[in-house]
Amino acid sequence: RSERSIIQTCGRAARNINGTVILYADKITGSMERAMKESRRRRDIQLAYNQEHRITPQSIRKDIDNILESAYEADYVTVPLISEEDAEYVNRENISEVIEELTKKMMVAASKLDFEEAAAFRDRIRSLENLELEMLGGS
Repeated sequence: RSERSIIQTCGRAARNINGTVILYADKITGSMERAMKESRRRRDIQLAYNQEHRITPQSIRKDIDNILESAYEADYVTVPLISEEDAEYVNRENISEVIEELTKKMMVAASKLDFEEAAAFRDRIRSLENLELEMLGGS
């Protein structure tokens, strides 16, 4: 596994108050070592912040009614999809411009921490780049 995927797994466990990560391997790989080092660094920063602001981490407590209400509300939420936006018409002349515009939108979404939207833009960019290569190849 890559360092990034190990860090993501560790971060997932860290969201649980009693979360523990156990890595099984014959030897500690470079990715594992870097991930553990980064996790320690982040943990030290978080502990210092908590101590400075007198924060004691606690697990969230919700009544079962609140959980059910939010589940019912989710049934009625409309999630906007990128594909619902106006369709982009792509041809040889404007494909580079469309890719450039989508890249800007992806960066804006990422800066707003809307990673799902950013990933959707990234996927669209990749498909357009592949299309651009096909167009250039078929000149």
